[in-house]
Amino acid sequence: MSSSSISVWEAALDEEISALTQFQVLLDEEQGLLMSGETLPLIPLAEKKSRLAQRLIDLTTYRRELGNPPVGHSSDRLNDLLTQTQKAETTNRTNGELIQIRLRHNQQALKILQQAAQKATLYGPDGQTLAPTPGSGRPLASG
Repeated sequence: MSSSSISVWEAALDEEISALTQFQVLLDEEQGLLMSGETLPLIPLAEKKSRLAQRLIDLTTYRRELGNPPVGHSSDRLNDLLTQTQKAETTNRTNGELIQIRLRHNQQALKILQQAAQKATLYGPDGQTLAPTPGSGRPLASG
C-alpha cells in the first residue's frame, strides 16, 4: 500500500471515528430524554440518529472498500473504533430496552383508561342512569 493509500485509509478511519463519536453523543442524549420522560424531543433526535447511522454505514463501507488496514498503521485507532462501536451498541441496546419499558407503561395506562371509560356511568336527558353500550360515546383520542 502506497503512502498516499495509507493516508486515504487513515483519513477514512478518522472520519468514521468522528461520526461514531457524534452518534454516541446522540445516543447519550436519547438516553437522558428517555430517563427523564421527555418524549417530544425524541422525534427530531431519532431523525438525526437515523441520518447519522446511514452516514456511518456509508463511511464503514468506504473504508472497507479501501482494503485491509496498512500493516503497522492505525492499530490504536482501530482499537478506538472497536471500543467506541461496542459502547454505542451497548447504549443503543439500553435505549431500546428503555423504549420498550415506556411502551409497556403507556399500553398499561391506556388499558386502564379504556376500562374506566367502559365502566363510566352515563346519564340520559332526564338525569337517569344509562347503561353504556359498546362503541357509544367519544373515543379517547378524538379532539
